[in-house]
Amino acid sequence: MLFEMRGCRFCTSARMLAALVFIVLCVQSGHGQTCTEGFAYDRRARQCIDVDECRALPGVCRGDMHCVNQNGGYLCMPRSMYDQQYRLETPSLPEPFYPESPGGYSDTFPAAPPRSVEPSYPRVRGTAHCILGYALADDGSCNDIDECETNSHHCNPTQVCINTLGGYTCSCTEGYWLIGAQCHDIDECRYGYCQQLCANVPGSYSCSCSPGFILNPDARTCQDVNECEEEPCSHRCFNTYGSFMCNCDEGFELAADGTSCIDLDECSFSDFLCQHRCVNAPGSFTCICPPGYYVYEDGRSCEDINECDTGNNTCTTAQVCFNFQGGYTCLNPLQCHPPYIEVSDNQCMCSAEVPACRDRPFTILYRHMDLSSGRSVPVDIFQMQATTRYPGAFYIFQIKSGNEGREFYMRQTSNVSATLVLARPIKGPREVVLDLEMVTVNHVINFRGSSIIRLTIFVSEHPF
Repeated sequence: MLFEMRGCRFCTSARMLAALVFIVLCVQSGHGQTCTEGFAYDRRARQCIDVDECRALPGVCRGDMHCVNQNGGYLCMPRSMYDQQYRLETPSLPEPFYPESPGGYSDTFPAAPPRSVEPSYPRVRGTAHCILGYALADDGSCNDIDECETNSHHCNPTQVCINTLGGYTCSCTEGYWLIGAQCHDIDECRYGYCQQLCANVPGSYSCSCSPGFILNPDARTCQDVNECEEEPCSHRCFNTYGSFMCNCDEGFELAADGTSCIDLDECSFSDFLCQHRCVNAPGSFTCICPPGYYVYEDGRSCEDINECDTGNNTCTTAQVCFNFQGGYTCLNPLQCHPPYIEVSDNQCMCSAEVPACRDRPFTILYRHMDLSSGRSVPVDIFQMQATTRYPGAFYIFQIKSGNEGREFYMRQTSNVSATLVLARPIKGPREVVLDLEMVTVNHVINFRGSSIIRLTIFVSEHPF
């Protein structure tokens, strides 16, 4: 009877151990090259095989603890529970009884001495009915011992205890990996978890974005911020990847802050922007001309107003309106002083038959012209020519009066013509009256006479 009871206890333990191994083996995956923790892939067998942590991690169990490898893990057990070998006690068998032999006698054989069986696996000492890692409940069933809850595990302080059926395993929390017997922080930033900026923290990491970007809901990638929606620019805004750019309207320039626009003083760029005077305006400029001029179609040049044509003058009906650059003048009717007499609207003549006219020019012709102030020199401005030619006569052209500043000279261009040349610039406003003389000499008839062109030059105030 004792033999049967002990045999049943052994069978129960064996079945529970076999069931535990079967459960662990069912979890094992042998089809892929990636194995769960506690297993390693065997290329030859093409399946995951158990890793013997007790050999791979020497000293994993500390103190008076013994490492017991399990399928997919290991257990740390007190050595005292494994120091007694399991011995199966066999009861003495009753002496065999044999019927009497025909010879009338019986044979009695001595009983065989009991044999001692020495199994090769450890046996838990004591009379417990549950295998290691389980505790006997009041109803006689075996319940798993939660070593993690009872704090009877021997995991390193950096590790996390995970309860298993009949034992426990030591692992690391997310963000850590097991190196030796210690859990070390995983530097996720080394593996490019973040698109832009990464900050490693114990057990985790934190992603952030560069200026001009915001973090997406996945907490890893960044998207561009359209800063132009905030209207940061005073004029025009252009969004760029990670930033923005401001631009100003024509006539403005970007200020030092990069967002506001300040008026551009175009008048300070050049003295030649306007022909007369430049007036700056917000974002633009305006050219102004002096009285007597109007702004031309190009918006910069000044054009003379012909007051004589427009009728915007103060001349009387008896006067003649003469327009010049920037103004006009009213010319009075011609008055010839005796002994000269008027022969036309602009010519006086002194007859040779009059004795007082002998040493005077034969005719005086009145002419008018305008000249811009500061005109470049030298330049031809007026031409004289003899209208009557006499056989054997030649002509001499000269400036008789009005050239005190020596701004002019006469250049003879042919036997009967000459040109008045401006040799020095003249600043206006100014009125210059020149007597240009043409002397006629004829030795054949012993004649010498002259004619005068009285040229009045109106020099404008401005160089246009």
